[in-house]
Amino acid sequence: MTLTPQVKKILSHYESDNPGTKANLVKLMNTGKLAGTGKMVILPVDQGFEHGAARSFAANPPAYDPQYHFQLAIDAGLNAFAAPLGMIEAGASTFAGQIPTILKVNSSNSLSTLKDQAVNSTVADALRLGCSAIGFTIYPGSEYFFKEVEQLRDLASEAKKAGLVVIVWSYPRGPMLDKAGETAIDICAYAAQMAALVGAHIIKVKPPTEHLSLPAAKKVYEEQKIDISTMDKRVKHVVQSSFDGRRIVIFSGGEHSDDKTLLQTIKGIHDGGGFGSIIGRNTFQRPKAEALKLLSEIIDIFKK
Repeated sequence: MTLTPQVKKILSHYESDNPGTKANLVKLMNTGKLAGTGKMVILPVDQGFEHGAARSFAANPPAYDPQYHFQLAIDAGLNAFAAPLGMIEAGASTFAGQIPTILKVNSSNSLSTLKDQAVNSTVADALRLGCSAIGFTIYPGSEYFFKEVEQLRDLASEAKKAGLVVIVWSYPRGPMLDKAGETAIDICAYAAQMAALVGAHIIKVKPPTEHLSLPAAKKVYEEQKIDISTMDKRVKHVVQSSFDGRRIVIFSGGEHSDDKTLLQTIKGIHDGGGFGSIIGRNTFQRPKAEALKLLSEIIDIFKK
């Protein structure tokens, strides 16, 4: 497929990467209904680790089957499917070459009180399974953040040498942050900047609210008159905080919500210059026909 001007421009921002990594970036951007637009919608299914099987899949029982998610992502025309090791292994052969896959190499779980993640798979696993990228979560604000960054340093270096894309889930949490602080605009922008600085090709953050969490940051936002009044303005600021748009920034779908609320958020992400969305529970917890309809509407927004 010929590279569009949008894809060429994005690739030009990754100056240190080898042809293998750039080829995988192209693969992610040139797959599905958004191919060539520079935008992407990804299906992530790692919630079984975080919440357990019933909380993740009982609302839509076919979703207990890992192959259901591969097929959902393919049928919806998405850019990629992201999941932990076992789920990718359960469909790797059947769906080989049909959709780019992202191996989520670390995970947390709600049975633990630690704001931490365990590394549970490797770059070698990603290569063996034909993945285009690895995904790694960091918790800025956690007592374990420095250890997580050191783990990411080693995995990202190995992945880049092997020609894989590195995607960083940057989710602030820890003793200095209450629930509102985890999605505050100053904290989300800070988390995106950290992900860019540790070498992420693609950054995943949550949609930011207009709440300002840190007093020192609040002073700057007010003095500099940074406009955070609407979702699109906040998304624009997060993208600006990611090397002024030189890194791909995608936003999660958040908690399960009604279609109208979700689509308003997606429109704000699009209007603010976000590169796309990574939508999990808001799709796979619905009957497949409803999920496909919703994903089609999301893709249509990003096509505009």
